[in-house]
Amino acid sequence: MSTLEATAFTEEQEALVVKSWNAMKKNSAELGFKFFLKIFEISPSAQKLFSFLKDSKVPLEQNPKLKTHAVTVFVMTCESAVQLRKAGKVTVRESNLKKMGATHFRVGVVDAHFEVTKFALLETIKEAVPEMWSPAMKEAWSEAYDQLVGAIKSEMKPSA
Repeated sequence: MSTLEATAFTEEQEALVVKSWNAMKKNSAELGFKFFLKIFEISPSAQKLFSFLKDSKVPLEQNPKLKTHAVTVFVMTCESAVQLRKAGKVTVRESNLKKMGATHFRVGVVDAHFEVTKFALLETIKEAVPEMWSPAMKEAWSEAYDQLVGAIKSEMKPSA
């Protein structure tokens, strides 16, 4: 596991993240896909970062590789957020974190990409649980996402 310490993720934030993730979990495949479609709606050029989309003639909405990738990323992001306070750090297996960092480095992910992804994630959650959404929930998910991104960025270097 990565040993990056979590800072400033409160019990209240944890409760908001857990409550909303529990409500979203059953729809994680659909929400993960919406999350990625939102990323590409905001930044169509982001598609170039994904090898399985570069030369694909399949529309995004029908691309099985995108659907698989989207749900994997969405669930990993949400599960990491839920465990952040209890674990005291981002809980993604270190080998996965190193691989994500190396991949993000190799394809040229920059801060602006992470910001678009954060906005898309927050919008996806807001739309998924509108009755729960609040400024405090937005702040909780923002903090969790920022800590996950910090962990990924710490591993963004050429693979050995």
